[in-house]
Amino acid sequence: MSTSNINNIPILLTSSVVAHDKEVRLQDPTERARLAMESVQQWRAIAPHNPLVLCDGSGFDFQPMVAKLVSNGPVECLHFQNNVELVQKHGRGFGEGEIVRHAVEHSTLIKSAGCFAKCTSKLWVENFSTCMQSWNGLLLMKGVFDHVFTPRKTTTLAYIDTRFYAMDVRTYQQHFQQAHELIRVQEGYGLEESFRDIFLSKQLKHCLMSPPPVISGVGGGTGAYYKNTKLRQLKEKWRYQLVKCNPLFRNWFA
Repeated sequence: MSTSNINNIPILLTSSVVAHDKEVRLQDPTERARLAMESVQQWRAIAPHNPLVLCDGSGFDFQPMVAKLVSNGPVECLHFQNNVELVQKHGRGFGEGEIVRHAVEHSTLIKSAGCFAKCTSKLWVENFSTCMQSWNGLLLMKGVFDHVFTPRKTTTLAYIDTRFYAMDVRTYQQHFQQAHELIRVQEGYGLEESFRDIFLSKQLKHCLMSPPPVISGVGGGTGAYYKNTKLRQLKEKWRYQLVKCNPLFRNWFA
């Protein structure tokens, strides 16, 4: 994929300054807003030419804060009030699904491009350009596999990492728009497992990214910055190479 095409992909940052899910450790709205803006600045450094879409599901308008930034590309700010009762019942994965749906339906930038790369706010992908080199115009995600280093156990797809992915609008609407409605939080079945089962049931091919994304920032659930040590990154790359070489999974990768 050419650099010019990658630069046209809007990066959707999903935010909820007010944490409707009370299981989330980071609750302070001021700090959550600050960290979301930190991610905007990081993305501006990582992908200076990509348009950004910052969509908040708690009614917070980032426009006054964004207007103070010195940036190269456009930043579209959207906000709406998520269904608090449903988010509290089904968890933040449900809320995130509603935020993505709202952004796809209302973002001028996403409608114009016909695709988007989604990243949870407060996070950024250090190797974004490298990950997007395998973008096929339809779908790109990170699969997380179990038992890769265990010889006596079968390697399986545990879940899809929904913190960062890219897809065209048609693929989203056809396959993933209702994924968050299938969450069964009491059974430990979250958005990641829902994405996994859609991926498997639809027999989607050539859409798992490699190398894996290096995701940095603050996890909303923990309230702490990720520790991306060199050893951890090396182990993750090694894990991916082993899975990618496995004939059972080879055609899953882009």
